[in-house]
Amino acid sequence: MVAARPFSSIQDLKDAADLIWNGCSHGDWLEAFAAHPRIGERGKTEWSRQEQSGAVRVPQKVQDALIQANREYEAKYGYTFIICASGKSAEEMLAVLRQRLGNNPLIEIHNAAEQQRLITHLRLDRLLNEIHNNPCY
Repeated sequence: MVAARPFSSIQDLKDAADLIWNGCSHGDWLEAFAAHPRIGERGKTEWSRQEQSGAVRVPQKVQDALIQANREYEAKYGYTFIICASGKSAEEMLAVLRQRLGNNPLIEIHNAAEQQRLITHLRLDRLLNEIHNNPCY
């Protein structure tokens, strides 16, 4: 990303991020996925906690179902379930998780990569908003 600078617009920044992300190997994607908390677990960063806020303070039955579905997903695919969780309820995320458990591994790694791409866009927007609203930058 540094080598791609300067960007003439936010869209150019996002397009460069997409180009770089789409050029990554499956191994690179797996490395990025490994940094994500499971849906329903407390994230390490404030942004992660905000994005997953729909999975906080849910009934125990839903929490248990998320834990079980996360285990099934990891057993099948070998990595953490990735979803752009912002604005989604725990029940919505659980339904998507269960649906994606039916995918073959090649399709699913691309689904997860697309969700990571959406997360990246969300975080770029958030970062740019923080920079714009903070005179210290």
